[in-house]
Amino acid sequence: MDQIKIGKFIAFCRKEQGLTQAALAEKLGISDRAVSKWETGKSMPDSGIMTELCDFLKINLNELLSGERIMAEAYDKRAEENLLAMKRELEEKNRQMLRTEYPLVLPSVFAGIIMVFMASFVSMPGWLRAALIAFALVMIFAVAFIAVGIEQKVGYYVCQNCGHRYVPTYRQTNLAPHAGRTRYMKCPKCGKRTWQRKVLTKEE
Repeated sequence: MDQIKIGKFIAFCRKEQGLTQAALAEKLGISDRAVSKWETGKSMPDSGIMTELCDFLKINLNELLSGERIMAEAYDKRAEENLLAMKRELEEKNRQMLRTEYPLVLPSVFAGIIMVFMASFVSMPGWLRAALIAFALVMIFAVAFIAVGIEQKVGYYVCQNCGHRYVPTYRQTNLAPHAGRTRYMKCPKCGKRTWQRKVLTKEE
């Protein structure tokens, strides 16, 4: 989706309705700075307020995502294009989230191991040794929980037995034996336990 085009369209429709950025922001319960960012193409309206925004601008959601008025005969085609564009953007955001997992975990685990090593072999007061080990362990576990949360929320796991794709609970993901992003879990559809790999899309 073209954020610059959408932003200009929002500004045009806002002015068409005789609204200032501040007035539109007040109706939506947000800051006028957020409206300004939309109109300059720096960000997109949150999905939670898109419908309300469209109501105030007297447009439909498809027109908002297209950044222009749509004739009735072209509506279905443009709706399909917008859905595909949103799907691609979601998949790309999911990829970006997954890419943060290893850069987040590996340096933290490495730093934690170094701290434990220092506490074990470097001469220091007992309280400092205990504090250093405790801090290192807390840091490692905290980062691990965050990483599992990222992996659990992004995309799906696919059952190797029946091909069903689903999102497991955080507890299931966290407790499952794993090798990289492949986890040994029970499929909610067929009930079989298999090594299930992480995928980003719902399509079979």
